[in-house]
Amino acid sequence: MSAIPTSSSEKVPPALVGVLALLGLSVFINYIDRANLSVAAPLLKGELGLSPAQLGILLSAFFWTYACMQIPVGWLVDRFDVKWVYAIGFFVWSAATAFTGMAHSFAMLLVIRVILGIGESVAYPSYAKIFASHFVERQRGVANSVIGAGQSLGPALGIFLGATLIAHFGWRPFFVVLGLAGILWLPPWLQWMPRTPTLGSLHMTHGPDLSEIVRHRSSWGTWIGHFCMNYPLYFLLTWLPFYLVTEQHFSTQTMARVGGATFAMSVLSCLVCGRLSDRLISTGSTPTRVRNTFVVLGLTCTGLFLSGCAVAPKSGLVTLLLLAGAAMGMTSSNLFAVSQTLAGPLAAGRWMGVENFVANLAGVVAPTLTGLLLGWTGHFYWPFLITAVVTALGALQWVFVVGPVEPVAWKTQLKVMIPEVPSAIQEAAN
Repeated sequence: MSAIPTSSSEKVPPALVGVLALLGLSVFINYIDRANLSVAAPLLKGELGLSPAQLGILLSAFFWTYACMQIPVGWLVDRFDVKWVYAIGFFVWSAATAFTGMAHSFAMLLVIRVILGIGESVAYPSYAKIFASHFVERQRGVANSVIGAGQSLGPALGIFLGATLIAHFGWRPFFVVLGLAGILWLPPWLQWMPRTPTLGSLHMTHGPDLSEIVRHRSSWGTWIGHFCMNYPLYFLLTWLPFYLVTEQHFSTQTMARVGGATFAMSVLSCLVCGRLSDRLISTGSTPTRVRNTFVVLGLTCTGLFLSGCAVAPKSGLVTLLLLAGAAMGMTSSNLFAVSQTLAGPLAAGRWMGVENFVANLAGVVAPTLTGLLLGWTGHFYWPFLITAVVTALGALQWVFVVGPVEPVAWKTQLKVMIPEVPSAIQEAAN
């Protein structure tokens, strides 16, 4: 028997609406906390005397541990109750954000960003485990669109409000208050999040071996394709404020409006496309056709619009950035749903752990490579073009490597009968 509830509706079960809202809020906080350093970058560069290369290292340092921790965290959320794994990680990253406001040197900032990466590494393996265990296929577009919307809304408001608050109060109070306020998320999470089946509760010592997951062709397609989706996201997330201020000579307030609007377009697109994809599947279209079409179209358009940014005059730049934001939302609303369906509840944590490890190497490469290219050339022409090439490679992965979007029949699953999820969730879904 399946470990996920069965439902003929694309609507999220009432018992999980509050949990989904908390997850959306958590990823919103997550992306504010990881992006806030880029908003403060112009001030940090002057106050601490940072070179472009040092700034690139700081912007990428978060991803060193964030990427490396994905595989261990994937194992943890499959083995232990995801409710507690996520709560511990959330507390660590909130504390790291608060301590950022107390840093007075490059070395201290570097250590704090590394710790922030450890804390935030719990996020996406946890989302995958929760959605694979408690949501059916035709509900995952909406569920993942909430995550995608929070992922874009965080930078949108982080850039817009963050730049404004930093301009009025300074960057240090901004980090301290943000970190301490985030901890208020924990009490409702611990109260509302239901128990999630683990390998131990299924009377199993392990799910599919990692080697079995690695041998599956679609796993590599989703992993590399996800890297190619993350590359433009992290390029804009870490360098867009600096680019708008230093190369385009926008004021801090104008930078905040343009950067915030770019990610706001991603929010709107993500919510619309997530809902639309679930509706198409519930009316008879296959997940393969629907999910892959949204991902390929989104990646292709993202690359085209960002390549235009490399040569566009200032009057056309804003429009291209807004369109690129909308294209990114189209991709993010469906990309995660593919992996969750393929992996299923037995392997969702580990599949997404490896996927997020590969995908977030983009967070190391994009900021660092951009910083190096900026130091060599003095402008952003090549960073924009390279980003466009990467998105094109991602679209090819989803066309030629990712197979049918349907649950993989793991060897372990064929041998073990999986009990149902908690009855309250099952009844709510039905």
